[in-house]
Amino acid sequence: MWAKPTMQDLKRMPKLGETDGKSNATTIVKGHFFIGSCDWYITEFDGEDTFFGFAILNGDYQMAEWGYISFNELKALRVGEVFEVDFDKHWKKVQVQDVEKIKLGGRVYK
Repeated sequence: MWAKPTMQDLKRMPKLGETDGKSNATTIVKGHFFIGSCDWYITEFDGEDTFFGFAILNGDYQMAEWGYISFNELKALRVGEVFEVDFDKHWKKVQVQDVEKIKLGGRVYK
């Protein structure tokens, strides 16, 4: 992984389950990982290895879904021997309802 989240970035994320039972439309997306046409929008972190967020793989919005994401697996993911997953250092924390790619996936629940 070229650009990694800092410990401060990770500590600012809500703990797993903290946003359960609420409309996800207003949940804050705290981080974004990407590689090629794959995106992972992060809303929670367990403090060790497991994120919860929205995953879009290979630009496939029909199969995009909310779920658990392993930080270790993201760090190990490679395309060929050259490309690695990156953490978006310029990500501005926004509500789920304001992330265009999540809206394209039809997974904003009010």
